[in-house]
Amino acid sequence: MEPGEPREPREPGPGAGTAAAPRWEEAKTFHDNLAPKKKPKSPKPQNAVTIAVSSRALFRMDEEQRIYAEQGVEEYVRYQLEHENEPFSPGPAFPFVKALEAVNRRLRELYPESEDVFDIVLVTNNHAQVGVRLINSINHYDLTIERFCMTGGNSPICYLKAYHTNLYLSADAEKVQEAIDEGIAAATIFSPSKDVAVSQSQLRVAFDGDAVLFSDESERIVKAHGLDRFFEHEKVHENKPLAQGPLKGFLEALGRLQKKFYSKGLRLECPIRTYLVTARSAASSGARALKTLRSWGLETDEALFLAGAPKGPLLEKIRPHIFFDDQMFHVAGAQEMGTVAAHVPYGVAQTPRRTTPTKQATSAP
Repeated sequence: MEPGEPREPREPGPGAGTAAAPRWEEAKTFHDNLAPKKKPKSPKPQNAVTIAVSSRALFRMDEEQRIYAEQGVEEYVRYQLEHENEPFSPGPAFPFVKALEAVNRRLRELYPESEDVFDIVLVTNNHAQVGVRLINSINHYDLTIERFCMTGGNSPICYLKAYHTNLYLSADAEKVQEAIDEGIAAATIFSPSKDVAVSQSQLRVAFDGDAVLFSDESERIVKAHGLDRFFEHEKVHENKPLAQGPLKGFLEALGRLQKKFYSKGLRLECPIRTYLVTARSAASSGARALKTLRSWGLETDEALFLAGAPKGPLLEKIRPHIFFDDQMFHVAGAQEMGTVAAHVPYGVAQTPRRTTPTKQATSAP
């Protein structure tokens, strides 16, 4: 028998009578009540919708980041060890992750054996010594995150494909750019300027169109030739689908899970809702965007064509858990209105690119 393995209950000895069985059942019940509640088994990565989240996206680590930048890695690790029983405060990706888990609960109610669920992976270049504090924080908030990837100062990007990652969220713009360059859907996530309550029962995800869901083909026309030529180009190519952008696959994965609710007659009660929020004009360039989605067999629940108007006020009404855009101007406008916004560093809007890389010492592992 292995050390620690529970012994089989012995047959009651002479004189024990029928009292032995009740005592055994009572002891077993007491032991079961002491054991932690069993969490759902993690799905196989190839079957799940895998969301990789960095530690600084999931939790606020401002003080830790300051210590790392000013005093170095050894002091940073020492501080984490001394405070490992203090949970981190929630970061910008926290409400999004909680919404993913709410969807998982609904999916498991409908499909108990299915592995078509969100699988959240903590991906960080933190050192393993910091792992205890991260685990304690995850348990403190009762998050279901079983997979960790801690790379001890090295970039974690090389592991994302092995995890079959559908989306990577990080507070580190350099790592996000590295992921995008590797063909992985990724975005740099930012905290809003004010707190706005979001839905606890429905995951809401808002996407910009060009250079996010679609390629940057049309934005290149605007940059090179102006709006008039852009409108003419979109009219001529209305029935030609745009090439896919970096987050097309993530929208596809959301649509796959939505259909599992639709098949149960829950289209109107679906706990996933998607939005297209674009600066395009509906009359002059909206048809091509919608026809492109249709050609992919995809759709968004709502499509908002703003014709150049600010996106922040509309996003304040939608209250998404996350909004993706390729232009920092729109990301900043969303932040001001209380939206968690994520920058997708893809396409012509990113040029000229950074000329000098950020020093490693300015970003905590």
